[in-house]
Formats: sequence, C-alpha cells, structure tokens
Amino acid sequence: MSQCIALLGGSFDPVHNGHIALAALFADLIKPDQLRILPARPWQKTSLQASDAQRVAMLELAFARQPFEVTIDLQEIERGSATYTVETLRGLRTELGPAASIVFLMGADQLQKLDTWRDWHELFALCNLGVAARPGYALDQDQLPPAVAQELSQRLAPPAEVRAAPFGKVCLAHTLAVDISATQVRNALRAQGKADADTSARLPAQVLDYIQQHNLYKS
Repeated sequence: MSQCIALLGGSFDPVHNGHIALAALFADLIKPDQLRILPARPWQKTSLQASDAQRVAMLELAFARQPFEVTIDLQEIERGSATYTVETLRGLRTELGPAASIVFLMGADQLQKLDTWRDWHELFALCNLGVAARPGYALDQDQLPPAVAQELSQRLAPPAEVRAAPFGKVCLAHTLAVDISATQVRNALRAQGKADADTSARLPAQVLDYIQQHNLYKS
C-alpha cells in the first residue's frame, strides 16, 4: 500500500490547541503514516511576531507528546521568501511520487476563502483535502464560494477513500468544536500582560511556558 502523508501548514504564531485538535482529528480519521507540520511564511501575513526559530521551537514543544508520528518540515522557512501552498505541494509531490496519498489539512475558515489562493484549482491535482468545521464557519455548500462548492460536490469521500487516493478527494469532518485563533491568543496576551485561565486553556502548557520565558506577544 502506498504511504499517506497528512500536512498541516500555517503561521503557528503561536501554535495553539486548535491546531493540535485538527491534527489529532485527522490522525484518527485518516490514520496517515506521518503528519508533517509546515510552518510557513505566508504571503497573506506580512508581520509574524515570533521568529522562525521561536515558531519551530513552539511546534516541537506542542507536538512532542502526541500519539502519532510528527515531523516538522522546514522547507517553507528555508525557502526564505513568502510561500504559496501550491508551490510546496508541487515539491512534495515530486518528493513523494505519484502514488502517495497527500492530505492537506485545513479549517472551514480557510476553505471559505480557498478561491483566493494561488492556482487553487491545481491543489486538487496535487493532494486531497481534509477540512474540519469550526464554530462560526460552516461546511454547508451554500456557505462556500460557488466555484469552491462546485469542486467539493464532485470530490467528497469518506476517510478511507481519501487515504487510498493520491489526490483529488475531500474529507469533511463536522466534529471539531474548537474555536481558537492565533489572533485571539496574541490579543489576549497583549491585553493582559500575562495569561488568564481562558488563554491558558487555548495553549499547550509547554508552549505557554515558552511564550512567557521569551516575553512573546507583549506588544
């Protein structure tokens, strides 16, 4: 059987429990051979507050004790410029070969603006998508841009079928009831100067310790 690689990309500024819940959900649903975490320098976000090294350190802390294999993939950082998902996926497809199942993970908020991504139609020829609902962002077809809804309507598949397909399938998960954003976390830390109970609940304890030790997100 060909290998299955799940990918979770993002700014991770900082990584929070929503990211971990998304990864764990699809680790359980799809059972990939490996989960790769891809810290990005995304073209849409120009002002990352933590350095590349700090974001990587927080990811290593956050995913160190997960019950599935995790690799932190540094290729987008090492590229040294703003990155586009489609470029990374082209490179991974070349690396992994045509038969590997690649499953790119995202939240419903990203799916709702998928048609703004560079060469977004090409994504379906490079990978599968694993998309999780989150509060406030529905996966209903009428909540999506028409072009995105049309693509999804012909690609929806159960987890086992997504795992077996190299590309072109979409698995929707309606069970992720975690509503956390990195913006919320940064704003709370900046406003309070220290973490309150809500902020502590949004972050892995090791990551919160790292943020406090390095005085991140204070201003």
